[in-house]
Amino acid sequence: MSQSQREKVGSAEGFIAALDQSGGSTPEALRQYGVEEAEYDGETEMFDLIHQMRTRIMTSPNFTGDKVLGAILFEQTMDREVQGKGTADFLWSERQVVPFLKVDKGLADEANGAQLMKPIPALDDLLSRAREKGVFGTKMRSVVKIADPAGVKAAVDQQFEVGHQILNAGLVPIIEPEVDIHSPSKAEAEELLRSAITEHADGLAPGQEVMLKLTLPEQANFYSDLIAHDRILRVVALSGGYSKDDANRRLAENNGIIASFSRALAEGLSAQQSDEEFNTMLGRSIDAIHAASCT
Repeated sequence: MSQSQREKVGSAEGFIAALDQSGGSTPEALRQYGVEEAEYDGETEMFDLIHQMRTRIMTSPNFTGDKVLGAILFEQTMDREVQGKGTADFLWSERQVVPFLKVDKGLADEANGAQLMKPIPALDDLLSRAREKGVFGTKMRSVVKIADPAGVKAAVDQQFEVGHQILNAGLVPIIEPEVDIHSPSKAEAEELLRSAITEHADGLAPGQEVMLKLTLPEQANFYSDLIAHDRILRVVALSGGYSKDDANRRLAENNGIIASFSRALAEGLSAQQSDEEFNTMLGRSIDAIHAASCT
């Protein structure tokens, strides 16, 4: 982890691009990109195609550190190359975009209104490999469905437990307990979540810093105390299924939170577009998300 990367992540204007679709979400990401499942045979071809899409995004002249602070990568993306360089190396050396790595292995079955993370085997080895490849931090996701105190506590406890393991490996964890945008008790769940996160953040040792990736809240500036917390390096927002326009509108209402969008970033991009069309559409999305993040 370099000091220049930390400074950029902590204070620069911009947003974090989420390019970390995994095995379960890749078919839908490709479908939105205009590639149907009938066009590829098996996981190998599927992951080749998604890497082509991600490479097209990362090598676009509009995808630079001027507006994109960081990018979250899927493990296979980290292990592949872009223009002859390791992906993380390419992002930082060629684009000044800080690389992050998705480390979770998906969601467990729902219990107490929440889906915790499945176990992450060989996490220490993965973190060591990520550091060697130049990755700055990690990201891991769980989901809160309803405002159940036991479920919210379990999700946040697990996130910070794994977060300490990541901190000990010299990386910065992005803690992501997503609140489902369709939750019938979304605002109440956010109250519980804010309290649980604050308690854990207060318990971090001096010099330890985490990031948060949160669903855009029902009440504007609801997470302002977390943004100001001296153990929280940055608070970023997931689009969570909101359309690009709705996500940007909600984001602009929350001062100090920046975007970490996946679906909203790729919305409108197509494999059938010419490079000029693709770059124009991506540039518009980057400009809009960047503007909403600068509030």
